[in-house]
Amino acid sequence: MLRTLKAAAALAVTVTAAAATVATAATAAPTSAHLAGPAHLAGPAAVGAATASPVTAPYTPVPACGMPQPGTAACLALIDGGFPARLMTARAAQPGATTAPAPYTAADLQSAYRLPSALLGARQTIAIVDAYDDPHAAADLAAYRQANGLPACDATFPCFTKVNQAGAAGPLPPANTDWAAEESTDVDMASAICPNCKIVLVEADSNTLANLGAAENEAVKLGASVIANSYGGPEQGGEAILCRDYYQHPGVAITVASGDDGFGVEIPAACGSVIAVGGTALYRSATARGWSQNAWSLELDLATITSVGPGSGCSAYIPKPAWQHDPLCGNRTVADTSAVADPFTPVAVYDSYGEPGWIAIGGTSVAAQIIGGVYALAGNAATIKPGAYLYAHASQLSDVTTGSPVTSQIAGGGNGFCGGSYLCTPGPGYDGPTGLGTPDGIGAF
Repeated sequence: MLRTLKAAAALAVTVTAAAATVATAATAAPTSAHLAGPAHLAGPAAVGAATASPVTAPYTPVPACGMPQPGTAACLALIDGGFPARLMTARAAQPGATTAPAPYTAADLQSAYRLPSALLGARQTIAIVDAYDDPHAAADLAAYRQANGLPACDATFPCFTKVNQAGAAGPLPPANTDWAAEESTDVDMASAICPNCKIVLVEADSNTLANLGAAENEAVKLGASVIANSYGGPEQGGEAILCRDYYQHPGVAITVASGDDGFGVEIPAACGSVIAVGGTALYRSATARGWSQNAWSLELDLATITSVGPGSGCSAYIPKPAWQHDPLCGNRTVADTSAVADPFTPVAVYDSYGEPGWIAIGGTSVAAQIIGGVYALAGNAATIKPGAYLYAHASQLSDVTTGSPVTSQIAGGGNGFCGGSYLCTPGPGYDGPTGLGTPDGIGAF
């Protein structure tokens, strides 16, 4: 629903003084100072004991891509245009938090999920499938990696390649600013989690499911051990054939974003051969671990009839895989696992093709790339069945049991209306919005 108001929301964001501040500051050369100092990307000063309060500062998550048409998919990045104004309030977002949400850096994400990112991944290849071309992909990724202290992709470490859906360096598809924001998000998040991995960006000719599927198959031919997908569209029938033809690749871990429009199932996340990735909100906290999390709960604006939240639910068409055993859905249930996706607690991304440089991003596209990176760190895809292995090792995940006390507008902190069941409401153990939980190291992957 939110996607239909993209143009109006984007216009509203661009005329705010806060957004103007971002546009001015983000054009400077990318250095670590951008992530640790200036207000547009830095975390605010620590505050005292936080209390849950309504979202009173501007909160305008704008979909990078518009509504998908039949037979196509939309990218699932949400640009948080209202973040600079919220940052200026310098208030924390939930009880026990020590700072207000800030766009998280690579080091933040590695810390939050206790990942051995500096040690592993050297022999792994993550393929990222998106539509259209991002002409600035390599340069923007270089800026992100430099600012985050990650090894450069250069002649001594050729860690980034961009190809078309036939696996060739050219000709590339038409450029597209909407999908460029998604592609920047994807390559940045893959780098953040697995900086030693090789990244292959496979750009489909367009956002049709057929072209995206062809790019998926090409990624396998190129030797990817993990394929991360940050796009989706509503179920319409015929999905079983699509899943069979494009998303069934033994020996390859395939992660797919569950969607950003709240309760409801999308394709290809519902395919039984992929790992469907839901979303959470992530906060720094005074706990021993230093981080706390909630389910990304439905955020509803009744005035504009818009909503955002992670996709979840029971597929209408896809049979339940043998490794899934929840009681209320006879078919495939979404999601399987999760990571940060709430645009209220965004990640930092660098995109200069249609955006000013540093931007704050949410959406399950972020989470899908994080989980893809974790699979690459684990390095087990060739020898395991990722779904079965994940469910057999659920105890090594961090269970997410509650919704956000700040942004949720549904009792129980759910992502929609399902009678309060686990299909849309977080709780102990498995639930639709967060699956089995978030990474706590690599043991479940």
